[in-house]
Amino acid sequence: MSHYFTKNPIDVVSNKREITFVVSGKEYRFLSDHGVFSKQGLDFGTRLLLESLVLEEGQKVLDLGCGYGPIGIVLALRDQAEVVMSDVNQRALELASLNAKNHHVSVKTIESNGFEQIDGLFDWIVTNPPIRAGKQVIYEMFRQSKHFLKPNGKLVLVIRKDQGALSAKAELETIYPKIAILAKKSGYFVFECQLQLTV
Repeated sequence: MSHYFTKNPIDVVSNKREITFVVSGKEYRFLSDHGVFSKQGLDFGTRLLLESLVLEEGQKVLDLGCGYGPIGIVLALRDQAEVVMSDVNQRALELASLNAKNHHVSVKTIESNGFEQIDGLFDWIVTNPPIRAGKQVIYEMFRQSKHFLKPNGKLVLVIRKDQGALSAKAELETIYPKIAILAKKSGYFVFECQLQLTV
């Protein structure tokens, strides 16, 4: 059976639908589909991440594992970020491109398994990691992320306590010199991992 973190969920019949959700008091309308993460609406963790994150205008963001695009598109609209959205799931990327077009934002989409096809450096890497892919996969994403950040760049991610938030934090502390908890609510943690402390 295909999962949302596979390249092409061919055994999942497509059935696009419009969903609506509110982030920071603003309503958004997105297209979703079977075979993508959180297909029925924005999940609590992603909303918590977005509402705890504030960017400076024009900063460069990688939305890693973008799904149908809520993180990258909201940041492009709300914070005027320069956004690259990547995912291994082709259906998710098609939806992300459609949703960006429908919101009249210019973003770049890249089909990539983790960082395999990613180039350049970013001010922020933001992700709701694919927990079901397993710790080995997401911890490798954590390790690779530092190579794609600018000096003082940050990785921000959301993870539930019962899905390994505290062990993930311990792993992140072996990679990044500073870990902050941006938000903690209903069992979800939003971690901000800074590559290099500002002098």
